[in-house]
Amino acid sequence: MPRSVNHVASKAKRTRILKLTKGYYGARKNVWTVAKNTWEKGLTYAYRDRRNKKRNFRALWIQRINAAARLSDMSYSQLMGALHKAGIEINRKVLADLAVNNPEAFKAIVDKVK
Repeated sequence: MPRSVNHVASKAKRTRILKLTKGYYGARKNVWTVAKNTWEKGLTYAYRDRRNKKRNFRALWIQRINAAARLSDMSYSQLMGALHKAGIEINRKVLADLAVNNPEAFKAIVDKVK
């Protein structure tokens, strides 16, 4: 008895992955094995970078808070220590947004903890 292979499903799987690699350079977009490897590696990068994105944003917020705090003659670490000591629960994302978009509100927070 001949071997039965589900060509419909396997072709659909190849087509789906080749559609996902559309726009890639060279053989990465149209050669099945290369495209599959590229797509799988891309998933690995996506997983890794979803975590790195959180690190990068936290670092950016800290830099913005530090720059704004130094305009008020305080360092970042002094400001964060004073905020915790004063019992003000405000996260870095909101502080950085205030520092950039609403400097007078940020200054009011700094003056409160000084």
